[in-house]
Amino acid sequence: MQVQLTNRQQHILWATVRHYIATAEPVGSKALLEEYNLGVSSATIRNAMGVLEKAGLLYQPHTSAGRVPSDSGYRIYVDQLITPSETLARQVEATLQNSLNWEDSSLESLLQGAAQILATLSGCITLITIPQNVSAMVRHLQLVQIEVGRVMLIVVTDNYETHSALLDLPPKGKNTQFDPEVIDRELQLVSNFLNSQLRGRSLLEVANLNWSDLDREFQHYGEYLKNSLAEFSRRSLTPGVTQIMVRGMAEVLRQPEFAQLQQVQTIIQLLEEEQEQLWRLIFEENETEEVGKPRVTVRIGSENPLEPIRNCSLISSTYRRGSSQVGSVGVLGPTRLDYEGAIALVAAAAEYLSEAFSYLNPS
Repeated sequence: MQVQLTNRQQHILWATVRHYIATAEPVGSKALLEEYNLGVSSATIRNAMGVLEKAGLLYQPHTSAGRVPSDSGYRIYVDQLITPSETLARQVEATLQNSLNWEDSSLESLLQGAAQILATLSGCITLITIPQNVSAMVRHLQLVQIEVGRVMLIVVTDNYETHSALLDLPPKGKNTQFDPEVIDRELQLVSNFLNSQLRGRSLLEVANLNWSDLDREFQHYGEYLKNSLAEFSRRSLTPGVTQIMVRGMAEVLRQPEFAQLQQVQTIIQLLEEEQEQLWRLIFEENETEEVGKPRVTVRIGSENPLEPIRNCSLISSTYRRGSSQVGSVGVLGPTRLDYEGAIALVAAAAEYLSEAFSYLNPS
């Protein structure tokens, strides 16, 4: 949403969100005048808050009450008005390093310890996905035509597990028909090429193939296979419904937003019985903005596609092994969240886990 705000309106929105996060009480102009150095009168503050309300960034829960931020107001606050706390990021990193020892820890115990620390520091529910099949290596791969325009991708790993997926072939051209015999020959050649490149490599690495080496004759398969194998790898690594580590329910239940039992029950049901949906939400494809710095995704309120958490904010990032994403870390709490701190916390945790994971034997 594009909303053009003056510097004064931005400052007043920042102060309103900050005050509401701290107090959980609707914010009036008098409170802002007393607690923030805005340099303007109470009437000017009221007028600015009225403009922000008309823009959909603030609203009044009751006629006689002050104003509270909307999801759109929080979005502008997060995107334009704050910077993640570098001080907190360093504190989180130091706490993780001092409290956890990856050299003497199993992967599971490391993640359990990290999840509990994050829950305590954030006051939110912490979610950390546990990588699956991380050490599985490709033993054999085959592309098999099963009908016109459709192919089955079959991958056998070094522990003789078989994974398969149905794929639609990419179109060759507007007026080109699929010739089954030609397709069979091409698929065998492409399968041979893939086996030579991928045999003995981790499932995590299948998207890192040098597609420029594919013969010119089969260039049209390149981007298609790259995307298909990346998605296949992600699906093969998708954990079962018990493979998200959850900590911090006690912390978040102290927040006034979770005073209603029904809302708490729907969140608990999501965490306990519908983890696959949640896993797909927090383990999304994330690109790094700069070397060594994971990107943090912030979903606020109605931006969350899952109904039980549409009144919550979910902040997440992925941790890596080398260039491959292997898991995710996130915090889930009310939209009235310390975003500066939570974003810094998640980024620091993802960076710590990425570093630790490169030293662990994830068998």
